[in-house]
Amino acid sequence: MEMLVYGNWGYPVLMFPTSMGHYYEYKDFGLTDSVKWFVETGKIKLYCIDSIDKDSFYGRHLHPGTKIWNQVLYDKFLHEELVPGIQRECNEQKIGVAGVSFGGYHALNFAFKHPEQVGNMISLSGAFDIKSFMRGYYDQNVYFNNPPDFLPNDPNPELHHINIILGTTEYDICKDDNYKMSGILNSKGIRHTLDVSPWGDHDWPVWKEQLPKYFSWL
Repeated sequence: MEMLVYGNWGYPVLMFPTSMGHYYEYKDFGLTDSVKWFVETGKIKLYCIDSIDKDSFYGRHLHPGTKIWNQVLYDKFLHEELVPGIQRECNEQKIGVAGVSFGGYHALNFAFKHPEQVGNMISLSGAFDIKSFMRGYYDQNVYFNNPPDFLPNDPNPELHHINIILGTTEYDICKDDNYKMSGILNSKGIRHTLDVSPWGDHDWPVWKEQLPKYFSWL
């Protein structure tokens, strides 16, 4: 698993790329430059990770059961290997996770599955229901990686101790998904911020404006 790491110290934030994106995507599209001040002043340390979307949700050549199992293995790697390493390296009990578009799904899914490891979660223009990738297939692994399904039934009190930021825009194709997720969180009494920018759509210029603002809220 390849990564780009920015900064020598600071609060660690694990960044998930967009659909089928790679660890260098945020560098190439200028998103890391948009938060350069936070890195250079030692406030934030960024860990930009690779995705395995081509071998999971976007793996059209795979049986849905295999797709979701690969996601389970990805989550296991994050939960048992990568995140504990980041926690030790930065001396932080709980890290931050963030992502744009489908990276927003990964950030939110990981945070809500493992709230004991996550103190801050930022999703920009995320969509959170993955059943459309499964072609009608459904099992326990799908359930536990589909936040609109497992979150309403999850009693974990640690969910109430995450700083949750859902960012979207008035013209974002994922706006409704964010309103629905906000509704689930409200129904459970989980505090969060739903920030709807009154301009822009599902694109990089918006995200480069939003991410520095959200980092300033951490």
